[in-house]
Amino acid sequence: MREFLLGLRLLLGAGRGNRVRFLLMAAGTSLGVCCLALVLTIPAILHAHDGRAAAREPRSVAHTAAGHPTLVLQRSDPHGSKAFTRVFVARGENPPAAPPGLRELPAPGEVFVSPRLRDLLRAEPAIKGLLPGRVSGVIGAAGLSDPDELYAYVGTTSGQLSGRARVLTGFGYGYAPVPAVDPSTLTILRFALGTIVLLPLGVFLSVCARLSAAGRTRRLAALRLLGLSIKGTQRVNAAETVVASLLGAVLGLGEYGVLNQVMSRTGLPELRWYPQDGAPSMTTVVVCLVGCPALAWFAGRAGARSAAARPLAARRTALPAPPAKWGGLLLVAGLGIVTGYCATGLTSHPTSSDGAAALLVPAGVLLTGVGLVLTLPLLSFALARKVAGATRSLTLNLAMRRNEVEPGSTMRVVTGLVLLVYAASLAQGILIEENQVTRPSSPVQDYSIALSSLTTSRQADLAHVPGVRAHALTMDSHADLSGGSRVATRITALVATCAQLKHFVRHSEGCVDGKVLRLVDPNSSSDPGVHPGAGFPFRFTERGRRRVLRVTLPSARIVYRAYDPSAVGGASVLLPPSALPAGARPEPARYVLTSSSDSGAVRAVLDGIGAAAPTAEVDPIGVNVDGLQQIAVIETLLGLGMVMGLVIGVAAFLVSVTDRAVERRAHVTALALIGARARTLRAVQCVQVVLPLGLGLVLALVAGKLAESSYLVTGGGEVFWDFAGLPLLACAAAGVVAVAALGALPLVGRRIDPELIRRD
Repeated sequence: MREFLLGLRLLLGAGRGNRVRFLLMAAGTSLGVCCLALVLTIPAILHAHDGRAAAREPRSVAHTAAGHPTLVLQRSDPHGSKAFTRVFVARGENPPAAPPGLRELPAPGEVFVSPRLRDLLRAEPAIKGLLPGRVSGVIGAAGLSDPDELYAYVGTTSGQLSGRARVLTGFGYGYAPVPAVDPSTLTILRFALGTIVLLPLGVFLSVCARLSAAGRTRRLAALRLLGLSIKGTQRVNAAETVVASLLGAVLGLGEYGVLNQVMSRTGLPELRWYPQDGAPSMTTVVVCLVGCPALAWFAGRAGARSAAARPLAARRTALPAPPAKWGGLLLVAGLGIVTGYCATGLTSHPTSSDGAAALLVPAGVLLTGVGLVLTLPLLSFALARKVAGATRSLTLNLAMRRNEVEPGSTMRVVTGLVLLVYAASLAQGILIEENQVTRPSSPVQDYSIALSSLTTSRQADLAHVPGVRAHALTMDSHADLSGGSRVATRITALVATCAQLKHFVRHSEGCVDGKVLRLVDPNSSSDPGVHPGAGFPFRFTERGRRRVLRVTLPSARIVYRAYDPSAVGGASVLLPPSALPAGARPEPARYVLTSSSDSGAVRAVLDGIGAAAPTAEVDPIGVNVDGLQQIAVIETLLGLGMVMGLVIGVAAFLVSVTDRAVERRAHVTALALIGARARTLRAVQCVQVVLPLGLGLVLALVAGKLAESSYLVTGGGEVFWDFAGLPLLACAAAGVVAVAALGALPLVGRRIDPELIRRD
């Protein structure tokens, strides 16, 4: 306790500079704790989302004819890229308790909607056709998974419900029917956020705890020479860091509280939550208030170890020992694991994520990340010694000799930015894997809409939705019952031009505009009844009158290869648009569109379809809208993690570079007094940062791509090697180097103060 109190007295009485450093340590720690609280609260936000969705899920049993029970029928359709859920309830005898968010079950003709759906009804009145009845109220927050959900309870009668209605027994399940993020994906997301945010955060908090490390080391060495014990010296140093960390943790929790209120009201792209969902739990508060001071305690003890053990060397600034090599073993071990799994991707039997790979791949990624942090001082030391021994440049010599003497300070300067590039590559891999799981691997995405739900003007609007490449019609032939025998063979006709056909299929040969042509796909089996000369009737209405178009299959054909899945893959004949009279409405028929399969493009097209035809039921071929929403949430969370990682990395860089510049004022002053020009000193400062940073970024690019590929190989998807993302990462790394170089230039002051050479 005496040493702790001594540390506090030194903190308060060591001058204005020391107090400013203390406040900077507290401010830096508060930023880190705010990010830590946000990362720790994300699973709680998702859990609250799923908990409310589970609590309102109808429990039902099969309908029997006995009595007059309460019936329920649930419908979930896509409205744009969001799910639109309607729960139809027909109250009977002894109805169960109302679901969360409602006081009672709706009566026939009553409709209760979510706030977002209420606003949507005002903007798009056509949706009212999906909600028969009058809007009688709004669903409370307890009955909605998030503020932007499209949800409604519709009161009706048992006679108006279809035969698929079930008997309602209550509400609430132990699990959410459609979780915000799949549990297996949530585990991966936690791991990714830990790599993207928590690993740089640990480095940043350590940097904040080691501000003005050289000056404090000399003061601690003086205390040790005055007779203070080794452990007492370490406790004196830890007192300042612990108090600063504790103050920063309290401030950080306050900052997160304000941030939660702001973000919950403004929302993130595809992710909204209620303020109470983001309130930090007791576990989060304990981790922040106990974990961060504990980390500062150990960092402070480690920082004071050299001054306590060798006080004379610290006072006389003796040459420090070379960095330890055991950090390189972690990097080699991590790279060995991820490289081994990458190698299995080159074989015919790549390793899956089951069994040992489920543990070894995350372990390899984490070992590689930690190894990067601990190996940077060793690499900086080796690079500095090699370059300084070989160069004849004064600038390079000065810069490299300083990095050789202080390789640990290099780690504090560049580690955050290096980890950011490493984590960005891993985030790319997770997004690629999730895209493969939730959408088809086809490069195009088709959409199918019943033609009966569209007017002619809406068809034209849908054709011009941004992102739509082509549109067409598919119509089914009518079963011929003439002559008392049923011809079971039916075919699908595609009404399109040759240019439109090319957008819907992978490859086609033999198409001629204006002619009726058979469609033949060699990769699919054909019905024996579909042959040249066979005739098939197609019904359509023209000006209110029903007509029949009889199509005889010609011998001329188009050989094509369809995508899998495809809205036109089963078509047997191509009809030119001129084959149908103007204003003809085939029945049954579907209006089909196609676009790029990029998840962003799919969401944009679905939103455009929802705006142009709000009541139409859209079938996005091969795409699960719930999965599309999950991808959007994952992209948002990973993007949030990357923003936090960027903030942490840049903050660590700025704090470290500024602190190192302040610590080296005496050296810079000495060089200036012996004739070094300001331009030379700025170049030295820049080279000291750029060379180790460039080396670390190259290593991060290689290690990040290996870690990403090992994750993709074991994920079981079709994409193993993400070469498309490499130029983006390389440009980002080059931008990081450029910004770091520019940021290091102003840190050499113009005013020369010879007194700095004498200051302790």
